Amino acid sequence: MARRLPGPVLHLRAMYRRHLRRAHRRLFSRRTWRLRLVFWGGALAVGGLAAGFALLARFADERFRELHAAEPWLAYAVTPLALAAIAWLTRKVFTGTEGSGIPQAIAAISLPSHEVRSRVLSLKVAFGKILLTTLGLASGASIGREGPTVHVGASIMHSLRRLAPFRGTSMNRSLILAGGAAGISAAFNTPLAGVLFAIEEMSQSYEHRTTGTLVVSVVMAGITALVILGSYTYFGSTSAALPFSPMAWLAVPVCGVVGGLLGGLFATSLIEGTRRMAPVALRYPIGLALGCGLLLSAIGYLSGGMTYGTGYEEARALITGAEPHDPLFPIYKLLATTVSYLSGIPGGIFAPSLSVGAGIGADLAGLFPGVPFSAIVLLGMVGYFTGVVQTPITAFVIVMEMTDNSHMLLPLMATALIAQGISHLVCPRPIYRALADAYLQKSAA
Repeated sequence: MARRLPGPVLHLRAMYRRHLRRAHRRLFSRRTWRLRLVFWGGALAVGGLAAGFALLARFADERFRELHAAEPWLAYAVTPLALAAIAWLTRKVFTGTEGSGIPQAIAAISLPSHEVRSRVLSLKVAFGKILLTTLGLASGASIGREGPTVHVGASIMHSLRRLAPFRGTSMNRSLILAGGAAGISAAFNTPLAGVLFAIEEMSQSYEHRTTGTLVVSVVMAGITALVILGSYTYFGSTSAALPFSPMAWLAVPVCGVVGGLLGGLFATSLIEGTRRMAPVALRYPIGLALGCGLLLSAIGYLSGGMTYGTGYEEARALITGAEPHDPLFPIYKLLATTVSYLSGIPGGIFAPSLSVGAGIGADLAGLFPGVPFSAIVLLGMVGYFTGVVQTPITAFVIVMEMTDNSHMLLPLMATALIAQGISHLVCPRPIYRALADAYLQKSAA
């Protein structure tokens, strides 16, 4: 007679068989593979659109710079008129595309229903974000494409619900986070920073299932953008390193304090400015954009055209030490970015903030003779950028990846942590969280 197995052993064997059946269904079921193919296709689409957006933004920025060089007074006239036209399109045609796009993506995670989220994240919003941000750069606005790329990525991934039955709140949240992370990764060619930004800023939590989705999105979107744009680092490569001397390492707390203070004040000005200008923006959006355009032209005239566009060329020149810099550049660029954001047109603050930080570092470099100029520029960049967004891990990783420089890891990390603490004193609520809260309140009203 066969010996009967003990009850616990039979129970474990039954559990193991059930686990195998579930694993088999997950691996080979038609529904599972349909979801995977749709999701992978969305990640590829985000990478392709981010690369195309990068090419369009660069083309628009270059065309305006050429116009300013050839016909400066015509360029000064184009800026206010074009900003007014963009504001009209934002209000009348592409509702929901205003601003950076990152606050909308963060707010969408907490919005109560799919219908409400679809007003913020849709294919129409994604198309409008690309179109209007490109027009803004072609008009001389001091904006970036990186925040809008997050909005585009989140919109594309969220729209996948129409193609496959993605169910559950956690899956909706994962799609939005994955789209935002993929957008950052493809926009800057910084895959690690894409994952960290989504966890540190957009979700502010670590979830095993969400993180797996993020990694797949980032890898696929990053590879797609790399195939289209080629292998590159955003600001080129620099081998600058901070010497082990008291004078050199004194630059770390100085850049952290100055960058954190100025970045926090800039973030506060955008938060308070957006709140105070909201009634004006609601009643007179075209007039507000026109007035901000006139201010941009005035700043552009005073700065000799340095403040237009993303600030990419100016930051790259400072990092590589290619040319002498104007000490007033960071002030002009900060003012131009503030005015551009408050105008209500679509556009981000990532790239302009990095260029302001590079200018601050260049100004502080004179205090540290004998210390490599590029090293201080990088410290200023990470200090100010951290002060603005208050995400220190993302800040030092993104600067390190964008410059292909691992020698500065410890100084950048220390500067970012100092800057985050100083910024919090003057801006207790991080900018994207504060703007997302304001958006949620407006949506609930």
